[in-house]
Parts: sequence; C-alpha cells; structure tokens
Amino acid sequence: MLKRAAVALMLAAGLAFAGSAAAKETKVGFVYVGPIGDHGWSYQHNQGRLAVEKELGVKTSYVESVSEGADAERVIRQLASSGHDLIFTTSFGYMNPTVKVAKQFPNVKFEHSTGYKRADNVTTYSARFYEGRAIIGAMAGKMTKSNVVGYIGSFPIPEVIRGIDAFTIALRKVNPEATVKVVWVNSWFDPGKESDAAKTLIDQGCDIISQHTDSPAPLQVAEQRGVYGFGQASDMIKFAPKAQLTAIVDNWDPYYIERTKAVMDGTWKSEDTWDGLSTGMVKMAPFGDAVPEDVRKMAEEIKQSIIDGSFHPFQGPIKNQKGEIVVKEGEVLSDKELLGLSWYVEGVEGSIPK
Repeated sequence: MLKRAAVALMLAAGLAFAGSAAAKETKVGFVYVGPIGDHGWSYQHNQGRLAVEKELGVKTSYVESVSEGADAERVIRQLASSGHDLIFTTSFGYMNPTVKVAKQFPNVKFEHSTGYKRADNVTTYSARFYEGRAIIGAMAGKMTKSNVVGYIGSFPIPEVIRGIDAFTIALRKVNPEATVKVVWVNSWFDPGKESDAAKTLIDQGCDIISQHTDSPAPLQVAEQRGVYGFGQASDMIKFAPKAQLTAIVDNWDPYYIERTKAVMDGTWKSEDTWDGLSTGMVKMAPFGDAVPEDVRKMAEEIKQSIIDGSFHPFQGPIKNQKGEIVVKEGEVLSDKELLGLSWYVEGVEGSIPK
C-alpha cells in the first residue's frame, strides 16, 4: 500500500520515476500522448522505457497523457531543465514544441517520434507501420463476407492516410470488389469515440474493423458484435480473443536501448530512422483462431516478401480515388512521397477531412 501511495504521489506531481542507482549520470525522459494503460501506442513506448531500465540500469522518467501543443512544450521544458540527458517525445504533435525547447537546451539530446524536423540535438524516428497494414489489408480482403471493411482514423496526417492506403491497396489486390469506409475520431486515444466509430462502421455493413487509434475499444465492440478486427500497436488479443485476427506490434525496445547507449558512450548524433518488419521495429502478433490456414500462409508470404525486399506495399500500378493511374507498374512511391501522402487510393470511400 505504501508503494502504491508513493507512486500515486509522483504521478500527481506530473512525473513518474523509476530505475536503479547504477547509472545516475544518465537520465532519460519520455513524453506520452496517452496513458501508459492505453494498451496501444503509449503502452508500447512505455514498454521500451522499461526495457531501457532493465537492460542499462539507467534512471528514467515519464509524463503521460500530455496534450499536443502548449502542454507539451511545458512538459518537455520541465524535463530538459531537470537534468535529463535524453528526452523521447512520442507523438507527431510534439514536433514543434520539441524543436523549440531543443534550441534552448543545446546540451540535451531530443528524439521525436513520427516527425520530420531535425537539429544538431534533435533526431527523428518512426516505424514503417504501413508494412503491417499491407498484411492485414490482404487478410481482410480474403476474410470479408460483406466486401465492406471499416477503418477508424485518428487525425488526417500522412502517417494515418498512408496506413489507410496501404491497407486498401492490399485489400483490393486479393478482392477487387471490397471497399473501405473510414470514420475519423480526431483523437489518438478516446475509447468512447473509438467505440462509437466501430459501432457506426458495423451498422454500415462492415464485417472487419481496422484502426489507427490506441485503445482496444474497437476490438471489444467487434467481439460483442460478432465481427473481426486487428489490434493496434500492441497485441490486444486478451480484449477480443475471438475477434482479433492479428495485430501490428510496435517494438521500440531495441531502438530505445541503442539510442540511450549512444548517449552514455558519447556516440549519439542527429539522424533519421524509419525501420519496419526487416529490423523487427514492426512485428505481427500471432494469428487468432479464426484465421484460416490459407490466409495465414498468404499473410506470412507477404510478410517475408516485404522483409526480403521483393515486394513493396506501394508498388504500382496504383490508382487514386478517381481511377487514375498515379503509380505506374514497375514503379514504387519514394520515401519522400510516402512521408507526404495526402490522397486516397481507389477503394476508399469519402474524402479526407481538411
């Protein structure tokens, strides 16, 4: 009880500290957009933080549920001014606050997830989640009976649009009749909105639900309504043992350990990292019991072809919503084009919110 009370007091102050005294000279901080109990995005980043503690014995701290904007800037500055040597800011909307604070603390190293602005003491990193979307899109194409599949979007930024497009391209390669309906919730983590979005999509005829939001709420709705879905960021099978077909798992552990080591040994430098299935930064959870053997085999083949480089989720021919060829056969969208993706491919219904 005393231990729980102590932790509660630290959380109330805005910071939770953990770690051993083995490496007091290195202090690492993390800023999360959601609660560490979201079982999705922030949960997985926190697993990476725990891996750093376990592997390196360094002292770490975190602040959870930090809004993007002024709150983020305040929290990042607080960490930078309180002796942290390395700070990971783990949401797209933290980009400008991170860069702003970094200018004021040139001796502190900053790592921003999913952004594109760098400086001498600011590096960027992300994962090629779209590779996993291609796998689950193909699975959905094989398993849908209604040919209508739902997708819950957070914010209409390139990262999320890229995932919707990769999912839809793969879906229609195996099932040209299938279409994707998208509901935007304008939040990374809001179980109520995510649940309502899932219900709306199912009411519109969707028999498979995918998501780029962070709670297991959509999967729980799928379980209740007798349809299928995919976990987001972590393996969510315990929330939907019958509904989850697989999950795209974000594996930050090796990256966080490597980058912390670089600060400790003085080799850290500003760079950009964008890894995927081939390095293990993106993983796929085990298949659910409902996945037929032929679908498992197909999914594994797609995964291996992405890993060995013989297949790219955005290789042509690719059509836009108007049916126009935008990526010719034999061509592949460049990383620069993928990072700025702002249009739907053929098969996605509706328009992108402005």
